[in-house]
Amino acid sequence: MNKKLKSLFAIPLFAILSYGSSHVFAVPILGQELSSFAVLGGSTVTNTGPTILTGNLGTSPGSAITGFFGTNENDGPGVFSGTAYQAVPFSSTAHNQLGDAISSLDGLAFTSDLTGQDLGGLTLNPGVYNFDTSAQLTGILNLNNSDPNAIFVFNIGTTLTTASGSIVIETNSFVDNVFWNVGSSATLGTNSFFKGNILADQSITLTTGATIIHGRALAHNGAVTMDTNQISVVPEPQTYAMLLAGISLLGFMVHRRKATAV
Repeated sequence: MNKKLKSLFAIPLFAILSYGSSHVFAVPILGQELSSFAVLGGSTVTNTGPTILTGNLGTSPGSAITGFFGTNENDGPGVFSGTAYQAVPFSSTAHNQLGDAISSLDGLAFTSDLTGQDLGGLTLNPGVYNFDTSAQLTGILNLNNSDPNAIFVFNIGTTLTTASGSIVIETNSFVDNVFWNVGSSATLGTNSFFKGNILADQSITLTTGATIIHGRALAHNGAVTMDTNQISVVPEPQTYAMLLAGISLLGFMVHRRKATAV
């Protein structure tokens, strides 16, 4: 069924409490079981390299997880801090909750339409952002948030792609409040730094060195594929501090180069 048509029939599982100016507030979007997963694949989960996950790891209805020590295959080198659930009732419940969450996000009226715009270089306030088709991030996206109860929702009709070295940064960095609802598949570029929960109808691919902080990779029907990545359901303060320092240095260097050119 077409994604827009689906939204007409979606029954929200959470209540929008306020639309104050550009702010959107909501009760928790992810179910209790689903929120415990750093990675959940609909078909398979595969990994290459020393990936580190903070949270549970699972599949449903598929059962294959490869490249992580401690799964049924027991074949490392990836590690995870939680439990592996492979086609068992717990991951099946999480899979159902993922479908419900996707339907609920589909049903939200958008506050801004960004169709055709690159997210790189934008500063956005909390809200629901629509892309009729694909979404692209090149460079830095700044999420400007002073309220820990506000959320960002990106409803993307088809694919989400981030370029190598791209960054998503949020002012209030320790809040689990960013949701990327992807109509087909998502791909995070090499050494990109991403914030938020990816809920993809199909697959999610994290290329070498891609990092997700305070978020999850949740694929409803397809696979999650990783290569030397980090995904943290709860971010580590030192990691975010290092990112901020790096962005500040980059900005200084760009400013200095422009001044020298003049």
